[in-house]
Amino acid sequence: MKLEIHVKIGRSFKPPIRSFNCPVQPSLPARANSIVMPEKKTIERARQDEAEGKAPSTQAGEFVREEIEHIRQGKHGARSTRQAIAIGLSKARRAGVTLPLPNKGTVSQETRQKAERESERAQHGGRKPTSRKRSRATTRALRREGHAAASTKALSKQARSAAHRRSRTSKSQAARKAARTRAKNS
Repeated sequence: MKLEIHVKIGRSFKPPIRSFNCPVQPSLPARANSIVMPEKKTIERARQDEAEGKAPSTQAGEFVREEIEHIRQGKHGARSTRQAIAIGLSKARRAGVTLPLPNKGTVSQETRQKAERESERAQHGGRKPTSRKRSRATTRALRREGHAAASTKALSKQARSAAHRRSRTSKSQAARKAARTRAKNS
């Protein structure tokens, strides 16, 4: 069943509404699953980074990259670039990447506790299935958000602001460590 409804709002028209059974859009459960679970190739790339001795943040970068790609493909949106990064880091923790907890004062206490729970669950196993209602609610909320958070301009702005928050020493140490890793792997 295909619905072709045009609603006039001011001067513009809304695009036609498609049913969820349309071959163009995946069904809602399929979308929800793609948001919750990381893709196999992402996990493989993260494991390869780990085998090469790269930092946990580099391994987690694969999950963040996947999340940005999902937003660009239109699977869902994000309110901000920071939210997209946070979703990727959350997936990384659940997949077993040993990321440090966020520093006190940078995020809310709830977020710190959630990050701690995700890390513990990944270390000890015993992953509980996600509640269908919660998964569907998350998916619907993310689908209502925009896609500008994954634009090149937004990512560039986020990177610059994150770099400004770091000290010169911190950036220098990171560059030296990266150089050592490259020398070791070449």
